[in-house]
Amino acid sequence: MSGDDSNTPNPFGGLPFFNDMMRAMASQGPLNWDLAQQFAQLGSVGDSADPEPDPSTRIAYNALADIADVYIREVTQRPTGPKDVHVEILTTTRARWAHRTLGDLRPLFTDLATALGRRDQPTETSSDPMAAMMNNLSTMMAPALLGMSIGSMVGALASHALGQYDLPLARPFASEILIVSSSVDSFANEWSIATDDLRMWVLIHELASHAVLAAPAIEEGLSSMVRQHVSGFRPNPEALMDSMGDIDPSDPNALAGIQNMFSDPMVLMGAVRSSEQEALAPFLDARIAAISGYIDFVVDSVSARLLGSSSPIAEAVRRRRVEYGTDAQLIERLLGISLTRAQQQRGRQFINGVVEREGATALTQMLAAPANLPTPNEVDAPGLWLARLETA
Repeated sequence: MSGDDSNTPNPFGGLPFFNDMMRAMASQGPLNWDLAQQFAQLGSVGDSADPEPDPSTRIAYNALADIADVYIREVTQRPTGPKDVHVEILTTTRARWAHRTLGDLRPLFTDLATALGRRDQPTETSSDPMAAMMNNLSTMMAPALLGMSIGSMVGALASHALGQYDLPLARPFASEILIVSSSVDSFANEWSIATDDLRMWVLIHELASHAVLAAPAIEEGLSSMVRQHVSGFRPNPEALMDSMGDIDPSDPNALAGIQNMFSDPMVLMGAVRSSEQEALAPFLDARIAAISGYIDFVVDSVSARLLGSSSPIAEAVRRRRVEYGTDAQLIERLLGISLTRAQQQRGRQFINGVVEREGATALTQMLAAPANLPTPNEVDAPGLWLARLETA
């Protein structure tokens, strides 16, 4: 999908300025990362302040992390950092969170852009010159549209994120974890939660996620499946034009329909869900449910010991997520990650079923190897999962 592809007629070929502009927009390959970064920065900051954290805030977080780290290791039986070194907590801004997230997830978004840039069969040349020009324009603008759409979604996530694991996606197992301290403090104020209590809860969640998502089972058992889902999209360059053709200009709600259409990145990017993705979905859902359920179990276990079993923070965070669910759901659709209430409940029921039968230590087996992750049937019947591991 390079701007230098001689097989793609350039509708601006006779206009040097526009021709150069379009080539520049497509020069970074299937996804324009400059635009992605720019839109991520804009979306993360918006119209509100994005203050630089005070050094004393970072010191306070790291002091709390020293306490949480001990309990996380005890429950998970896993290191919370590479080479068993205690990780450093980096308090950061929303803009830097967005920049880091785009970098960490770049391989996934590159796979998505590559999938949407495929042309498995040559398209027929339209007899309508305008339609042909629009199709060519869509192809040339695809890297820019992808960059703007993905950047906007990451920026929207950054505007709400408390830590780097708002989505249960493995990040590089680095010796540092990002916390958006201003968002944590604002959330504590809005929900009348003691600031130190919320800071501790966020640290527990981030350290638990960092430890669990670095386990041997995750790379081959979950991350590879997410990449498989992302690579399964099929391109439909006509999606945007088809959607516009469905809008009746005489309809008083036409303007709202156009706004909704342009707010849907799936339409803008021409991403069509494939039969391969449909077949993969039950297995990916099962693994996301089980792994998310286990992270929640670890967080609840540790926070009960450090904050008390009656702490309302976990429920407050879940409610907060529902309130901005649209932003998260867009990127979840692209990555194949379902974090609905029903999915979270499914994961908790699986974890509780295992604990009731064999105790919490049995849960650590799930992360030992990719084959140990539960199947869709086993998530709904944890006894089947335990029986399979016993006979393996």
